[in-house]
Amino acid sequence: MSTPAEVEPNQQSTPTEHSGQQIAPTERSERMVAAIEQELSALFRRSRSASLRLARRVHPEMDAAGYALISQIEMGTGNSAGVRASDVAQVLGLDKSTVSRGITQLENLGLIERVGDPDDGRARLLRLTTTGAERYEAMRTQRQTEFRAILDRWNPTDLADLGRLLARLNTDLG
Repeated sequence: MSTPAEVEPNQQSTPTEHSGQQIAPTERSERMVAAIEQELSALFRRSRSASLRLARRVHPEMDAAGYALISQIEMGTGNSAGVRASDVAQVLGLDKSTVSRGITQLENLGLIERVGDPDDGRARLLRLTTTGAERYEAMRTQRQTEFRAILDRWNPTDLADLGRLLARLNTDLG
């Protein structure tokens, strides 16, 4: 079976010979979609496994869901005082009760804290504690080093194409 990378886009409009048989464009398209689906499934499985490993690097008792939360809290905080739990839930596509349970776990592990919102005295914001920030940054540095080691073997054109196509896929899925 051919992988998506082996298929030239301009070849989709004509039948292709495969083992002496003609393959219609529709069948070829179905095969390409099936191959992409298979590769994405493998990527998602590896991603879930990697999320758990990364979570454990931050704290041995943190689960993969906690990793997603702490990553979003860190990313959403930026230069601000913190991020609202409802914003984290929205970005991750989770319901508030799921996020609330995860936040409680991260608080109990000493990785995040709730602080007052300077713009709204009634609201609370989430931000990493000093320990949470240090552990998260150490994990991120190690992860980036490992990722760079893999992607350094790729040529710049392939890297640019991967980035562009992943952005397009994420946009279309969103």
